[in-house]
Amino acid sequence: MISLALSLPESGPTISALTTVSKFFGVASSIAVVGGLLSLGFFLEEKEGKLQSEALTLKRTISISAIVWAVAQAFNIVFTVANILGTSLSEALSLTTLRSFVTQITLGQYMFFQLCLAIVVALWIPRLAGVGASIFLLFLTIVAIIAPVFQSHASSSGSHALAIGSLVIHVIAISLWVGGVFAVSIASVESRLRVVPRFSQLALWAAIAVVVSGSANAWTRLDFASAWHSSYAAVVIAKAIATVGLVSIGLVHRRNLAKAMSSVLTSAGFAKLISIELSIMIVVLALGSWLSSNQPPIKDPDAPYDPALAVAGLPMPAAPNLKRIFFLFNPDALFLGILIVFVLLYIKGVRTLNKRGDSWPIGRSVAFACGILAINWATSGGFGVYAYFAFSSHMIAHMILGMIAPIFIILSAPITLALRTLPQGRTSDERGIRGTLIAALHSKITNFWVNPVVALLIFDGSLFGLYFTSLFGGMMQSHTGHFLMDLHFLLSGLLFFHVIIGVDPNPRKVPHLVRIVILFAAMSIHAFFSIALLSTSSLLDNGYYVQLHRPWATDLLSDQHLGGSIGWAMGEIPILLALVATFILWMRDDSRETRRIDRTAERKAAMGQPDELAEYNQYLASLANRDKRDE
Repeated sequence: MISLALSLPESGPTISALTTVSKFFGVASSIAVVGGLLSLGFFLEEKEGKLQSEALTLKRTISISAIVWAVAQAFNIVFTVANILGTSLSEALSLTTLRSFVTQITLGQYMFFQLCLAIVVALWIPRLAGVGASIFLLFLTIVAIIAPVFQSHASSSGSHALAIGSLVIHVIAISLWVGGVFAVSIASVESRLRVVPRFSQLALWAAIAVVVSGSANAWTRLDFASAWHSSYAAVVIAKAIATVGLVSIGLVHRRNLAKAMSSVLTSAGFAKLISIELSIMIVVLALGSWLSSNQPPIKDPDAPYDPALAVAGLPMPAAPNLKRIFFLFNPDALFLGILIVFVLLYIKGVRTLNKRGDSWPIGRSVAFACGILAINWATSGGFGVYAYFAFSSHMIAHMILGMIAPIFIILSAPITLALRTLPQGRTSDERGIRGTLIAALHSKITNFWVNPVVALLIFDGSLFGLYFTSLFGGMMQSHTGHFLMDLHFLLSGLLFFHVIIGVDPNPRKVPHLVRIVILFAAMSIHAFFSIALLSTSSLLDNGYYVQLHRPWATDLLSDQHLGGSIGWAMGEIPILLALVATFILWMRDDSRETRRIDRTAERKAAMGQPDELAEYNQYLASLANRDKRDE
């Protein structure tokens, strides 16, 4: 043990270099896993959702990559501990030290979470057999990759929502882009003809996202006027130049594909172009690994301590008024990026329908636009900003995300639009993206979630679990918790209103009477929750709002009671509207069923056959005659 300790390096430049190297291998191998799973889930040929023989070689490659990822992440944890504590590797390898790091330190928790997911992915890949499982594993891999980002140095830059959100988008986009190039590079010539056309569409949007998010993140984290000569700024500039080079190569790809796809994909020139692109991408990943391992220059080291900036990641705004509520804007880059993607997909779907001569109701497009604007207002607009600083504003944002925006989104029928416009399989045996969505909609897990009782428990039951436990105060302390809380409000609202008033296909047919009962139950539970908030005699935030030192609305308990009143008022009105909509849908279904019965009766009458009522009367008469004979 003594000789091992002597042979291990002490903390310093060597440990820093090892941290960067382990992080690079972890990032590179995880992106290789993304590319392989992307190819299995969307690019390679499949048959009725099952992977074919050409996927076997790729599975072996990404399985090795996943193992390298897990090992590199384990080393990265050890090197990070040694770097932070300034100790040797032998001391960092102490089980007590490692256990404390991964259980008590937030950064260690995120890194250990990534390690656990990497192990799960590595163990699952050899057992992959279907497209659906590949897509789910791709989702887990991306979640694992972005997990430590939420504790990156960007969080200390003073704009959490923009800095961390843009960095998350940057990491996701570059993972899909670089991973896709890796998948193309290892694909056979026959597979390449199927992989490249689909990847080229993804690569364009991924490249745009990389450039935009990277620029936004650099602008947020650095003050180039004062940090221009720092090594950190130099690496950022080098990475930006390399990224521009990658975009240029991507444009060459698309131009060559448009000219002569088959000949280009089988030529040596294509292999050379891919090699150059991969080489530049490796340089970009190496630069990114160095950036993530080093602290960016502080914009204003002499600035006085701002408790609001330190706790909420935003400077304290002035007291809310109508002007600030409507025009104040602090972009939550992650939510904003998600909204932009869905808006682009919705517009593309409508344009696809219009090009083939089909119509899409304008009312649904208007409803979608209203829903997107409401979500943006509650996350990046005035209420989204003040939600960090006042419980009453938080409750308004909560109601918009959970009650108002979901109704508009559900009425816009996004699933129906997707089913009508998503590409089908390239052969008669392939499911394609549309078939995969249909399979997901009819899966057992979807059937479980759309159970009205389950939807009600998530929609209203989670309110008590969030606000009347320590969970609310803990989640408000970090941007990650705040984002997950907002996401939960939105998704639970979408699920609930999809079950109750949804116009999209639902694998579980819920009777209208059951929907009305569920709505009355939701109304009662929500009223009880609001009354409970109004009756509180202590704060529910575990001291979060006290830390902000808010100069306006200083009576925190009164503000909490105001939030309860707002929740009661804003929560009951949407449910009442949903109740009215349910009655209307019920009457429409009855009218539709009546017209169907009438058409059937007319058709049978024209053919000289009795209608359903006459058949039923004849059946009753036959039963009566049989009873008389038995007597």
